[in-house]
Amino acid sequence: MPGITVIKRNSTGEETWRYSGKVLKRTGKAVILEALFNLDDIPFMDTELKRGDRFVELFYTDRWYNIFEIHDRDDDKLKGWYCNVSKPAVFELNDDLSFVDLALDLWVSWDGTQSILDEDEFEALVLDVHTKKKAIRALDELKEIFRNSHPFLITPDVI
Repeated sequence: MPGITVIKRNSTGEETWRYSGKVLKRTGKAVILEALFNLDDIPFMDTELKRGDRFVELFYTDRWYNIFEIHDRDDDKLKGWYCNVSKPAVFELNDDLSFVDLALDLWVSWDGTQSILDEDEFEALVLDVHTKKKAIRALDELKEIFRNSHPFLITPDVI
């Protein structure tokens, strides 16, 4: 499977994080990739994110969000889904993938419990009205996806 570099950017376009993954499936408007969490272990919501946790990530070039399905590094047990509200993903000239994170996030625990994260950070961003509306619509769409499709699993037939 081909490798890919993912570049996360903040709302001003500055790079904030970079990591590598493997492409599992790619279409004209989406890509599913697998990557290993590359930060030290940290407590997060109702779980712990551990270095080496397996992330199955779904990025779209026409939707204002991405979805990360998180599995434990030790037993591959599903922890939940971390959803970034972001501008649509962009494939760079060298085939890297980048996305502009808009701070607003949705955490969906393995049991379907939903938590909206970083609303204060989102409100503090200097964004035009169009971008703010798109972001809020994306959050609503994500909440609906997980309300209607639990458990939502990222598989090749998703795209």
